[in-house]
Amino acid sequence: MTEETPKRELSGFANFLAGGFGGMCLVIVGHPLDLLKVKLQTGGQYKGVADAAAKTLQAEGPRGFYRGVSAPLVGVSPIFATCFWGYDMGLKLCRAAKGKDADAKMSLGEKMLAGAFSALPATALMAPVERIKCLLQIQGEEVARGAKPKYLGMVDCARKLHATGGIGSVFKGWEVTLMRDVPGSVAYFGVYEFLKEAFAAEDGTVSSAGILSAGGFAGMATWAVAIPPDVIKSRWQTAAEGTYSNLGDVLRTLLREEGAAALYRGVAPAMLRAFPANAACFFGVDLAKSILGSAGL
Repeated sequence: MTEETPKRELSGFANFLAGGFGGMCLVIVGHPLDLLKVKLQTGGQYKGVADAAAKTLQAEGPRGFYRGVSAPLVGVSPIFATCFWGYDMGLKLCRAAKGKDADAKMSLGEKMLAGAFSALPATALMAPVERIKCLLQIQGEEVARGAKPKYLGMVDCARKLHATGGIGSVFKGWEVTLMRDVPGSVAYFGVYEFLKEAFAAEDGTVSSAGILSAGGFAGMATWAVAIPPDVIKSRWQTAAEGTYSNLGDVLRTLLREEGAAALYRGVAPAMLRAFPANAACFFGVDLAKSILGSAGL
């Protein structure tokens, strides 16, 4: 498969659908390492990625690596659909502001600005999904140690969060999610577009290997920027009520008790996950765009 310059601009709806499919590809490939990342960020009983993987396998079996997958798998389609729709809208806004035609070449800076814009609508969906996902992942460890499960699944978790703390509890951590995703999305789309252009042949086509490579490195660039706020987010979203007074308290407590290195806890599984998961995401998006473009959407 190669990516060719489209004869007509894809609709916002087509970008929405393509982003949703790409997000599903990302979750299927990347969830096991995302689970290990959360475990390393929120618990101190693991020596590293290999130790966390071995203990997860021993305590929960192979299915343990997909603990909590229901929330991101169900939620990721609208999240990534919204993200790629937002990126498309950001590009259109940049074109409109500069008076450019639909087929005009966009600068890298304009693409990065569109990436920042894409994070705004996506966060509205991302924050509650990640809150539920993290709680279910941590619960898996507690159940493996003999504890009674507090949540019976994604829907039950959302219902109980709302019952005890209202909508604010469901969306707990949205601020730090936005702090993570705006710069992360700038890196995500900026690096992808830069490398895709670098890998393009003379006729402008990009091979499947080029798309996979650009997507993989884009994912790694994103997490290089996003890990510190992601650590704070994981602590804040999984802590019992009353543990921290605010996000600043999370940061101060973490630095005081564990040092600055704790801000990069979970970086190894995040980076290991980033390349294959995001390579799969952009490959899925490109495949879906090709199919939808052929269908005239």
